[in-house]
Amino acid sequence: MASITFKNNPVTLLGNEVNAGDQAPDFTVLANDLSPVSLADSKGKVRIISVVPSIDTGVCDAQTRRFNEDASKLENVEVLTVSMDLPFAQKRWCASNGLENVKTLSDHRDASFGEAYGVLIKELRLLARSVFVVDSNDKVTYVEYVSEATNHPNYEAAIEAAKAAQ
Repeated sequence: MASITFKNNPVTLLGNEVNAGDQAPDFTVLANDLSPVSLADSKGKVRIISVVPSIDTGVCDAQTRRFNEDASKLENVEVLTVSMDLPFAQKRWCASNGLENVKTLSDHRDASFGEAYGVLIKELRLLARSVFVVDSNDKVTYVEYVSEATNHPNYEAAIEAAKAAQ
């Protein structure tokens, strides 16, 4: 499993670590209208799955904005931002920030995504900051488990991986 810290304190990740080359695990999360969303709902597209601990924090806000901006320049790429935030909070955040190119998805109900991708922080019931790129055939082509959850991911590497996954 990936080794990460949260505010410089080691934490335990639950679930299965995902690696580039793996078939992307399925999951069920909730959209802002409380409807279920799975990986299959975006089949045929390249997916940047941007995982954040909470959308209402500075780094998570910046990460979501950055992928929103970068995704608008890419063909056939969908950005899925996954957190443990409630769908209502995600909807409010998107509306107040005017973001249209990302889908915010809540893993709060079942932690299905967190366990499937090995990013569920046992001690906090939050998701560890990470980025996964999944190609149109559901193959994982890029993985970053950010070693310190309060740091930014490597945006450029993720975008380049999404471009290459076309």
